[in-house]
Amino acid sequence: MNITENMVFEALHMFVFLAIELTVLFLLISYLVGVLQAYIPPDKIRDILSSKNGKGYIIAGFLGAITPFCSCSTIPFLKGLLRAKAGFGTMMVFLFASPLLNPIIIGLFAVTFGWKVTVFYFVMAMGVSVVAGFLLEKLGFEKYIRPEAYVEPKISRCSASGRKESKPVNKWFEIWVVTWADFKKVLPFLVGGIAVGSLIYGFMPTEFVVRVASDGNPLAIPFAAIIGIPLYIRAEAVIPLSAALAAKGMGLGAVMALVIGSAGASLTEVVLLKSIFKNQMIVAFLVVILSMAVSAGYLYSYLF
Repeated sequence: MNITENMVFEALHMFVFLAIELTVLFLLISYLVGVLQAYIPPDKIRDILSSKNGKGYIIAGFLGAITPFCSCSTIPFLKGLLRAKAGFGTMMVFLFASPLLNPIIIGLFAVTFGWKVTVFYFVMAMGVSVVAGFLLEKLGFEKYIRPEAYVEPKISRCSASGRKESKPVNKWFEIWVVTWADFKKVLPFLVGGIAVGSLIYGFMPTEFVVRVASDGNPLAIPFAAIIGIPLYIRAEAVIPLSAALAAKGMGLGAVMALVIGSAGASLTEVVLLKSIFKNQMIVAFLVVILSMAVSAGYLYSYLF
């Protein structure tokens, strides 16, 4: 198998893997969120994650830290918070913190790089997430949420004859119908994002990444942060890959930027967010993740 065939195989393998994984995750998480909404009153969620209560931002950050979601599987949970009318700032804290601070990444960080680096990463990710959520709310970015993102899909209750049924449907089935309706809305975004991300993953050689992100390149850290976003890498793979890149000569500051860029955002997630946010909010989201990745990379290089 030549190099081109191998790249095509890698891209196709990644596409199939992500398509199956993200479909299952989206449906499963959406359904579980629906079940939680059926048992937890929306006003309870509003009280816990209220932006008026300063503690709500911290709670949202730690809620993100204990939920083992990747950047894409955070989306259905975010939709649930939107429909429960949770505070905008606290929702954004959750969106930033959840993929960056999930237990898998923290555990792998500790095993691979040690507790000192892990604590630095946790403090940076949590601190920037909270500050960014607070600032975005104060700057009025809530207006860039699409109105339809707050609306729960309507359920058509028709019999086989086409007549509307008067008796209520089963609650569990009703939750599934809403979940499926949500999934159909985001499916085109999901497939498009996965396709582009898989092509980049398959055709971008690691040797190129190491060469341009070595210690000798003054722009290595911002470059690593930027390429981390289109390279959709799961939490289970991003830390071992980063360790391998560091062993090949990639600067540790650049490694930190790559981890935050790839775990905090992905091309697939950005495409999915189009169904929730307007372009101004998506740009703000990317600016926060890139700023976090670059500042963490330079600060890590300076301190360690």
